[in-house]
Amino acid sequence: MNVLIVDDEKHVREGIRLLADWEAFGICEIREASNGEEAVQIIDEYKPEIIFSDMKMPKMDGTKLLEWIKEHMPTSKTIVVTGYDDYQYMRKAIHYGSSDYLLKPVDPEILNTTLDRVVQEWKKEESERKSKVDSYQLINKMKPVYRDRRLTYFINNKHIEAELLEELGFHLAASYAIAVIPISEKVMEEFSYDRDLAYFSVLNIINELLMEKKCGIGFRYLANKGEIVVIFWDRFEDIQEYLNEIYVEIKKSFAVSCPIGLGPVEAVDNLLHSYHEGKKILLESNVLEEKELRVYTKNDNPNVEFKSLMVYSSAIKLAVQAGELGAFDELIQQIKADYIQEGYLSVRQMERFEQEYLLISNRWYKDYNIPVKSANLLEKRAMLYFNKDGKFMLENYEHRIQREISVFLKKVKKKQQKKNTNIIYEIEKYLQNNFNREIKLQEISEQFYISREYVSRKFKQEFNVNISDYIVQVRINKAKSLLKNSQLKIYEIANMVGYQDDKYFRKVFKKVAGITPNEYRDQ
Repeated sequence: MNVLIVDDEKHVREGIRLLADWEAFGICEIREASNGEEAVQIIDEYKPEIIFSDMKMPKMDGTKLLEWIKEHMPTSKTIVVTGYDDYQYMRKAIHYGSSDYLLKPVDPEILNTTLDRVVQEWKKEESERKSKVDSYQLINKMKPVYRDRRLTYFINNKHIEAELLEELGFHLAASYAIAVIPISEKVMEEFSYDRDLAYFSVLNIINELLMEKKCGIGFRYLANKGEIVVIFWDRFEDIQEYLNEIYVEIKKSFAVSCPIGLGPVEAVDNLLHSYHEGKKILLESNVLEEKELRVYTKNDNPNVEFKSLMVYSSAIKLAVQAGELGAFDELIQQIKADYIQEGYLSVRQMERFEQEYLLISNRWYKDYNIPVKSANLLEKRAMLYFNKDGKFMLENYEHRIQREISVFLKKVKKKQQKKNTNIIYEIEKYLQNNFNREIKLQEISEQFYISREYVSRKFKQEFNVNISDYIVQVRINKAKSLLKNSQLKIYEIANMVGYQDDKYFRKVFKKVAGITPNEYRDQ
């Protein structure tokens, strides 16, 4: 806590400093002022909790200072210290809310008793103030949540008492119209993914305009993630104009497009139908359209047949087997042409494409046993390719698809190379286990389901020796090991390592080892 002592007499200020037991009352800083004007500056800067003030001072006297404190620093506690036992001074001190009135010279016991009481009063009042602020903040925080819950409940054909709705600023009427505003990932980006702040900010714009028009209310629709709903109960002929204003203001404030879909005017028991119609109009809106105001009140788009990526499964399989990105070029252009007829692509079709595209991609990753990262939300993947005006950037999206296919094909190629290398080492192991008999390329080809030419070429690349020479090396190394056993005859060793003719064995051994089998054994 801080204290300010205001008196034009220095010895009085010093006396109060010395006589009070500041530490006992948790007071750590004491400042002084010689008049009211100086005191005002200190109070403005340091905001002391306790202020001792003389009544008669130059420039600004105690009465004017107390009046200023009451207006500008009402939470501070004031104690008047004066040399005049005058009823008029006391009356003014009481009028401006002083806690006590002390006479000079100040009695130490009275000073500390008064200070103790005033400190306790300040702490009690501060606690009450804090409690009120916390309660006010909690009420303000809970009010939107309560409103969102009640009005979500109301839309879903639930009965709510009229008094409860009126508390929320809602007006009962014979019929209503509902507008749907999706809060996309693009909007969340603008608020660093602080969802509460995003909803609060957008709703603030909506409800500020609607309160002025007295015809509707906006709220967070809790029955479906990522949506704001507006209910109109009046001035239906002007709704389009109001929604245009809302769209423009949101875009101007946050530099992002928030499309709006409006359902038809319905009776209270059919509100959910108006909501679904508004949402349907949004889902069927054309994402390729150049449009200044993305406020949709009806479906003006052509009745285009819904496309499925699954019909291209065979073509996709052939392109994957080709293993080159170029094999996908024509296919991508064909799919693009089929999906976009008359320059129209709906939000719903875009979502369906993403779902099927991810399903097919994951299946191919699984077929090649390649780990796949968990995909981002479908909305996130698509929303990256909408510009600030809400138009879908088709070319950029197409490039993303090409990049993802390219990454997949590279992983497949790397996997195949690794697999082929592993097969060569499996062939090597097979040769080592069967070195003592004749092994032909055809046998290896049939055993490992790869061509003879491929086996021959890849084996030499990996071991820098052809298969027949490799078998000879294995046989001679085994023979060297057996020659250390002096009990075995040379012809027996020759038979054991795959040679029926011991003379031929001796010839091969000398060619490889540089000495005869007998010389090797002697060494």
